[in-house]
Amino acid sequence: MRPLLILKTGSALPDVVARRGDFERWITDGLGLDDDNVEVVDVYRDHEPPAPEETAAVVVTGSAAMVTNRARWSVEAGRWIAEAVDRGVPVLGICYGHQLMADALGGEVGKNPYGREIGTIEVTLTPEGEEDPLLGVLAPAAEVQSTHVESVLVLPPGARLLATSALDPNQAFAIGPRAWGVQFHPEADAEMIRSYVMGRRNVIAREGIDPDALIEATRDSGAGRRLLRRFAEIAGFSP
Repeated sequence: MRPLLILKTGSALPDVVARRGDFERWITDGLGLDDDNVEVVDVYRDHEPPAPEETAAVVVTGSAAMVTNRARWSVEAGRWIAEAVDRGVPVLGICYGHQLMADALGGEVGKNPYGREIGTIEVTLTPEGEEDPLLGVLAPAAEVQSTHVESVLVLPPGARLLATSALDPNQAFAIGPRAWGVQFHPEADAEMIRSYVMGRRNVIAREGIDPDALIEATRDSGAGRRLLRRFAEIAGFSP
């Protein structure tokens, strides 16, 4: 079987990587796949991915980069994602990947007007989200982990809004039959997101957010794993 491709657009915080591995490790484990079924391409290091039709499915990771900076590697990765969507390859964009897919398909990305969204959050599915073959596993609402300062401000033409949150009205969307973007991190657990809050506590505090309250409020949920396992099934991998 063709591999599932992880398009790596950045790395997690160094201390988190030292303890828990990087994004591709969390995603592979969340999908429930063996490493033999996964190919990782570091597009942010200018590594070139295979043709979309050579992959069973694609997961696009998060990143500390900003889509609005329009780095060359990011723009090129966006074009590749748009081609994969056009060819009907199952695609799941996570955080930066969610934003990059929206941007590449004609949406608008920018600084979240509601401010930084970080910690354990609740996402609420729209009626269409509750019926969606992927997001429907979270219906009607779920607690997930999140960290971002940019958001999808305008969905791409033809996109279907699937979920919202208190600080992001475009928390998840679908476009075409098998492409999804989620602003939250289904691969992350509470310990990982606490590390992000601690790593950015000074900047968070300067923004008027209480980092200690965020840390206290973090909690684990099986929602992210359910979503990733369902995506693996959609991609053709047996549970």
